[in-house]
Amino acid sequence: MLDFFTIFSKGGIVLWCFQGAGVTESFTGPVNALIRSVILQERTGNNSYNHEGLSLKYKLDNEFELIFVVGFQKILTLTYVDKFIDDIQLHFRDRYKNELEQKGALRLINSSFEFEDDFQVLLREAEESSRARGPDRMRSFKESEKSQKTVKSMIETKGGEKVKEPGGKKNKNTKKEAEPVVVDQVKAPSPGRKPVENGNQGYTAEEIIQKKREEFIRKRTVAPAEKATKSPKPQKPREKQMRVWEMGGSSTKALDYSGSNGDHAMNGGKQQQDAHFDLGMQLSSMKGELPSVDYESSEEEEEEEQEEERVVNKPSKKISSKSGGFGGMFGMLKGLVGSKSLSREDMESVLEKMKDHLIAKNVAADIAYQLCDSVAKKLEGKVMGTFTTVASTVKLALQDSLVQILQPKRRVDILRDVMEAQNQRRPFVVTFCGVNGVGKSTNLAKISYWLIENGFTVLIAACDTFRAGAVEQLRTHQRRLNSLHPPEQHGGRPMVQLYEKGYGKDAAGIAMEAIAYARNQAFDVVLVDTAGRMQDNAPLMTALAKLIAVNMPDLVLFVGEALVGNEAVDQLVKFNQALADNSMTDKPRLIDGIVLTKFDTIDDKVGAAISMTYITGQPIVFVGTGQTYNDLRSLNARAVVSALMKA
Repeated sequence: MLDFFTIFSKGGIVLWCFQGAGVTESFTGPVNALIRSVILQERTGNNSYNHEGLSLKYKLDNEFELIFVVGFQKILTLTYVDKFIDDIQLHFRDRYKNELEQKGALRLINSSFEFEDDFQVLLREAEESSRARGPDRMRSFKESEKSQKTVKSMIETKGGEKVKEPGGKKNKNTKKEAEPVVVDQVKAPSPGRKPVENGNQGYTAEEIIQKKREEFIRKRTVAPAEKATKSPKPQKPREKQMRVWEMGGSSTKALDYSGSNGDHAMNGGKQQQDAHFDLGMQLSSMKGELPSVDYESSEEEEEEEQEEERVVNKPSKKISSKSGGFGGMFGMLKGLVGSKSLSREDMESVLEKMKDHLIAKNVAADIAYQLCDSVAKKLEGKVMGTFTTVASTVKLALQDSLVQILQPKRRVDILRDVMEAQNQRRPFVVTFCGVNGVGKSTNLAKISYWLIENGFTVLIAACDTFRAGAVEQLRTHQRRLNSLHPPEQHGGRPMVQLYEKGYGKDAAGIAMEAIAYARNQAFDVVLVDTAGRMQDNAPLMTALAKLIAVNMPDLVLFVGEALVGNEAVDQLVKFNQALADNSMTDKPRLIDGIVLTKFDTIDDKVGAAISMTYITGQPIVFVGTGQTYNDLRSLNARAVVSALMKA
């Protein structure tokens, strides 16, 4: 049933392995994929992993730095695997404890681990116990809830309402149904009483008249008081205040176009005004690599970190009782652990606080739970130092995991890739996709400015043929970028050009024509702007997948805003799924990177960056931090994690 079972150290030394009968393929590929995709990327929250036709389950032993991996066919349902891998771990640890305690890779290599007989015994026991358990027995009728119901309670009338039991009408006496003696007295009223409907059942005519008189008198006495407490008159709504823009200036003459004719306004006039406006912005040079996002920690936080270091490193019994250690999040969780292995119970309270903290920082709830589970599995069984707190250990482990997740798994150097494409005499093509209103066109213009500053010519393909004003927006950006880099400074050739065919056309066809035009005109980069679309809109997602499959861009960037929380997971999963479903090849083209926009609006709630990179496994290539062309940054993983862990 099992294809393979292997035990290896975290250093990569295989201690023992087993291969099932009839299995000829090597298990090196699946195990290496597990190491690359799960263990190295700190995604060990889930103990299973699928690779092609195999399902892999694994268990970490943090005390001896071991990994146990079992593989079997995905179509099989083996219920005993989880218990079996736990039994193997315990038996292997107990049998080779002395060898495993010896440090050093050479000693592990020289040690022999003969585990075949024990493995076969444990496997046989696990298979027999799963067979003996068998399917669950069906409940008898007497054990079901249906047997407790009466026949009358199950009968339904035409209107769909169930037939009510005698005495089932809601009145004051139904509260006493639990008392049989009182119920009998109510059911058999004295012959002098005549039941009356409309909520007065059980009262005589004289009692009802008396009751109505009392109600009438009460209303008469309360009426004057009600007149005195009238609601106040509604206040007049405040008039709308005129908004004052920071860079708008105080003069409104620049907005008056009535004195100029149409040709002048369309051609020379606008370009001069744009040039004047851009000069006022005082844009700085962006040559070379982009600056990284910086996060300045406050003085309070630095003091808290220094205090924590003093608490952990000071070898005395007196522990500082400063309430601000760990920034309030870990203040109440400083239980010392003295040279013992960590258990899940020790970390439970810290992890709960950690989950709440991550969710409050805009990390998607599912991702927060998976991250904390991954940290728990990473630390479970690990031996702690004498003066190390549980909270500090968990916090450090989580920080390392977050940095590992945010750091790119592959080289991301767009300037170098553009130069390689230049050597091949072809344009470097980048496609932007995302949901509505996240800032695709704006950040495309920022990236254009950065590329122009580095001496590359850019062709913008206006493939958003749906939204009104999309082409005009790109044309405005083109004029402003050319005013910042006039053609006179570059041999009379404009650095940015716009390729557009208007509205209502096929976006994939426009992108193909733009790439061919850029190849003929020797443009260095083609930036393809696509229409915003929700991830649930199947026709638009199919059109996007067609555009990418037909044109095969060098880079597919998903543009997402930093304000999004749980929605980030849904967006990225469905965008990737749509690209995979509508692909024409066996290896579909998925999202290659992320542009994180509106980063300046979130303060330290940077959890969307974690959610997006955790879901896709792809790096954040650009970060938008403002409204000018200069406001483009690269991601600094440690700065983002620092902001995320700030209380």
